[in-house]
Amino acid sequence: MKIAFVICNDVTLLDFAGACDPLTRLKSMGFVPDLSWDVCARTPTVRSIEGTELVPACVGNDLSAYDYVIIPGGDGIKGLMRDPAFLRWISVASEKTTIAAVCGGVLLLGAAGFLRERRATTHPELQAILKNFAREVSTNRIVDEGCIITAGGVTSLIDLGLSLRKDCRAGCAGEDPEADGLPALFHSMNGSGCCLFSPDRNAIPVVP
Repeated sequence: MKIAFVICNDVTLLDFAGACDPLTRLKSMGFVPDLSWDVCARTPTVRSIEGTELVPACVGNDLSAYDYVIIPGGDGIKGLMRDPAFLRWISVASEKTTIAAVCGGVLLLGAAGFLRERRATTHPELQAILKNFAREVSTNRIVDEGCIITAGGVTSLIDLGLSLRKDCRAGCAGEDPEADGLPALFHSMNGSGCCLFSPDRNAIPVVP
């Protein structure tokens, strides 16, 4: 199982970390021992919108080699939506490779043409723009359209990371995706979205 975390200048740091943390714990906690991941970019260094400098492990590498490609949002997406080279680089969705994007990162999938025949979601303030790219804009926190998965604002990114964590475990032979207590994490909130905390809103998170 291989995951690529795509970053670019002016990325929102929580968009990146909110998926990276729960997914990489699949290996550190022993659930998916053969999991590997890379932080990927088109430049040797990346500075987040918060001012943090990030150094990707891979620069301009082939993203089709990964099972999952995760694309966060941030102010940097504005220029990248008009960058043909970047859009070609992320255009790797297939039966083998699932692309998941959150917040403004969803607009990059739209600019690359992935959403014309798909439902999608994004940050509420970006939904009007998303209508120019997607067949249907949803207000759900997560929209799963097979090889394309989209998530809403920055807080839904943690939902996305945990949802992908469950999918990754389900894809491993012999693994029970509910064996680590995820049902408590993914109980329905009136049939829409996932709940990150236990029913007691003041309680600590369900997962470690």
